[in-house]
Amino acid sequence: MKALLIALAVLTAPTDSLPDLSHPWTLQQCIDWAMDNNLTVAGSEITVETQKVNNNTARMNWLPSVNGSIGENFSFGRGIGGDNTYEKGNSSSTSFSLGANMTLFDGLATPRRIQLSKLNLEAATADLEKARDDVSVQVAQAYVQILYNYEIREVAARQVSIDSLQVERLQGLYNTGRASAAEVSQQKATLAQSRVTLIQAENNIRTSLLTLAQLLEFPSWEGFSVVRPHVSVTSTLLPDPEEIYAEALGVRPAIRAEKLRLEGAQKQIQIAKASYYPTLSFGGGIGTNYYTTFATQGFWDQLNSNFSKYISLNLSIPIFNKFSVRNQVRNAKLQYRSQQLQLLRTEHNLYKEIQQAWNAAIASQAKHAASLEAAAAAEDAFELTKAKYENGKATITEFNESLTRMVKAQSDSVQATYECLYQTSLVEFYRGRPLKL
Repeated sequence: MKALLIALAVLTAPTDSLPDLSHPWTLQQCIDWAMDNNLTVAGSEITVETQKVNNNTARMNWLPSVNGSIGENFSFGRGIGGDNTYEKGNSSSTSFSLGANMTLFDGLATPRRIQLSKLNLEAATADLEKARDDVSVQVAQAYVQILYNYEIREVAARQVSIDSLQVERLQGLYNTGRASAAEVSQQKATLAQSRVTLIQAENNIRTSLLTLAQLLEFPSWEGFSVVRPHVSVTSTLLPDPEEIYAEALGVRPAIRAEKLRLEGAQKQIQIAKASYYPTLSFGGGIGTNYYTTFATQGFWDQLNSNFSKYISLNLSIPIFNKFSVRNQVRNAKLQYRSQQLQLLRTEHNLYKEIQQAWNAAIASQAKHAASLEAAAAAEDAFELTKAKYENGKATITEFNESLTRMVKAQSDSVQATYECLYQTSLVEFYRGRPLKL
């Protein structure tokens, strides 16, 4: 019920439950909000609650069933009376009964159903953890993309600033006759292109913010922003994929869920086989009747006189069931084999994901180191070209080409930084560590 209310609250949230967008959000705040409001997570929470109800139902099967009944019968013509003889005439009778029945032995099907329901509950809980992990990864990806777009905008803004200064400088030189109109026009065109790049960078920020806001199920995202943490990428020696995989097998909820379902499939075989065994049940009850027309006693006297009690033991022995039990056992065994394959597929997919994440992390670390060197070299080259250009030893074309190379190197460096940060964190996430920047 709680999860259902959470899901509905996203669509019909009152003002006091709306996200507070008056301040930038951290990654952890985004993840926490997603855990409480994401519809996929809410659906998994409902599944867990459903399995809790199913588990309770299975455990209550140990209890006896108790039923009461009241019946009214009308007879026209000859009918049986209170003295248990037939007489001619209209009559009616009222009956009251209360009975209980309890299964004593059913081939151990009941305890195994309880075990199965518990396994299903644990598997649903693991599925919920997986849903939360998946959403956490998606939120982290979207968050890192926003940070990357912020950095790219700053790079674009620096380029606009440099190009603006060059336009002013060339305009001054043109006014004194030391620069041509073509040089001024060329630099103005470069400045215009830089402004277009800046506008696109700002649009990319808005788009990435919208993507994250939609992932968080925000009803409105205007004013939404994120905290830009100080990013420091350190060289981390990552374990081999096999070592990471060995750790992941013990902590990843997807693997745990499939293993629990495999145990459940084994219980299903045992439950199906239970139908081969006899079923022993115990019953007991009380009852009484009241007759009219033929009555020789009053209402309460008849109820007391006709009062009866009974107890019973019933043994049901299966002899031939048209091979239905045999086929149920066969189907249960096939389901077990299918679940074995599903577990194997999940393990293989996990290993592939870890290999890909590990390769991406190693490549991103190398790319990050190389991009830092390239950015530093490009900045040095630009400063030299700028000095030459200001002293008249380089053309405006050479200046712009050097500036473009520097901007591209800076952009590549920013991209490599965040890519390395995310990929390294993702590898640690597979090992059971929380996602963080």
